[in-house]
Amino acid sequence: MEHAFPSRLIHLRALDPAHNIARDYSIWMSVDLFGDYVVETCWGRIGAQGQRQRRSFPDAPSARRHVKNILRKRRGSRKRIGVEYRLVAAAG
Repeated sequence: MEHAFPSRLIHLRALDPAHNIARDYSIWMSVDLFGDYVVETCWGRIGAQGQRQRRSFPDAPSARRHVKNILRKRRGSRKRIGVEYRLVAAAG
Protein backbone atom coordinates (compact mmCIF):
# COMPACT_ATOMS: atom_id res chain seq x y z
CA MET A 1 0.00 0.00 0.00
CA GLU A 2 1.77 3.11 -1.29
CA HIS A 3 0.90 6.43 0.38
CA ALA A 4 2.22 8.89 -2.20
CA PHE A 5 0.56 11.89 -0.65
CA PRO A 6 -0.72 12.86 2.79
CA SER A 7 -3.78 15.10 3.15
CA ARG A 8 -3.66 18.09 0.79
CA LEU A 9 -5.92 21.03 0.13
CA ILE A 10 -6.29 23.31 -2.88
CA HIS A 11 -8.64 26.28 -2.43
CA LEU A 12 -9.71 28.38 -5.43
CA ARG A 13 -11.96 31.43 -5.64
CA ALA A 14 -13.65 33.33 -8.49
CA LEU A 15 -14.75 36.89 -7.69
CA ASP A 16 -16.36 39.59 -9.80
CA PRO A 17 -18.58 41.86 -7.68
CA ALA A 18 -19.68 43.85 -10.75
CA HIS A 19 -21.32 40.69 -12.14
CA ASN A 20 -22.37 39.20 -8.77
CA ILE A 21 -19.92 36.28 -9.08
CA ALA A 22 -18.55 34.94 -5.79
CA ARG A 23 -17.55 31.27 -6.05
CA ASP A 24 -15.44 28.95 -3.91
CA TYR A 25 -13.92 25.67 -5.05
CA SER A 26 -11.91 23.36 -2.79
CA ILE A 27 -10.17 20.09 -3.57
CA TRP A 28 -9.14 17.85 -0.68
CA MET A 29 -6.94 14.80 -1.31
CA SER A 30 -6.23 12.12 1.29
CA VAL A 31 -5.81 8.41 1.92
CA ASP A 32 -8.60 6.68 3.86
CA LEU A 33 -8.25 3.93 6.48
CA PHE A 34 -8.53 1.24 3.80
CA GLY A 35 -5.68 2.66 1.71
CA ASP A 36 -7.89 4.11 -1.02
CA TYR A 37 -7.08 7.56 -2.36
CA VAL A 38 -9.96 9.97 -1.81
CA VAL A 39 -10.56 13.22 -3.68
CA GLU A 40 -13.28 15.43 -2.24
CA THR A 41 -14.45 18.55 -4.06
CA CYS A 42 -16.60 21.27 -2.52
CA TRP A 43 -18.01 24.16 -4.53
CA GLY A 44 -20.62 26.87 -4.43
CA ARG A 45 -21.28 30.50 -3.71
CA ILE A 46 -19.07 32.03 -1.03
CA GLY A 47 -20.90 31.88 2.29
CA ALA A 48 -23.37 29.22 1.14
CA GLN A 49 -23.30 25.52 1.99
CA GLY A 50 -22.62 24.56 -1.63
CA GLN A 51 -22.21 21.05 -2.96
CA ARG A 52 -19.78 18.25 -2.27
CA GLN A 53 -18.55 15.23 -4.19
CA ARG A 54 -16.26 12.47 -2.92
CA ARG A 55 -14.54 9.97 -5.22
CA SER A 56 -12.31 7.07 -4.28
CA PHE A 57 -9.39 5.77 -6.37
CA PRO A 58 -7.31 2.59 -6.06
CA ASP A 59 -3.98 4.37 -6.62
CA ALA A 60 -2.29 7.78 -6.44
CA PRO A 61 -1.83 8.28 -10.22
CA SER A 62 -5.59 7.87 -10.79
CA ALA A 63 -6.38 10.38 -8.04
CA ARG A 64 -3.84 12.86 -9.42
CA ARG A 65 -5.29 12.53 -12.94
CA HIS A 66 -8.73 13.32 -11.56
CA VAL A 67 -7.41 16.43 -9.76
CA LYS A 68 -5.58 17.58 -12.92
CA ASN A 69 -8.84 17.24 -14.88
CA ILE A 70 -10.68 19.32 -12.28
CA LEU A 71 -8.01 22.03 -12.36
CA ARG A 72 -8.01 22.05 -16.18
CA LYS A 73 -11.75 22.72 -16.15
CA ARG A 74 -11.36 25.49 -13.54
CA ARG A 75 -8.73 27.13 -15.79
CA GLY A 76 -11.43 27.45 -18.47
CA SER A 77 -13.74 29.39 -16.16
CA ARG A 78 -13.04 32.73 -17.84
CA LYS A 79 -14.86 31.51 -20.97
CA ARG A 80 -17.70 29.92 -18.98
CA ILE A 81 -18.43 32.45 -16.21
CA GLY A 82 -16.41 35.51 -17.25
CA VAL A 83 -13.85 35.43 -14.43
CA GLU A 84 -10.84 33.26 -13.55
CA TYR A 85 -10.48 31.13 -10.45
CA ARG A 86 -7.49 32.24 -8.35
CA LEU A 87 -5.50 30.16 -5.90
CA VAL A 88 -6.39 31.19 -2.34
CA ALA A 89 -4.50 28.48 -0.43
CA ALA A 90 -2.59 25.28 -0.96
CA ALA A 91 -1.54 23.09 1.94
CA GLY A 92 0.06 19.70 2.33
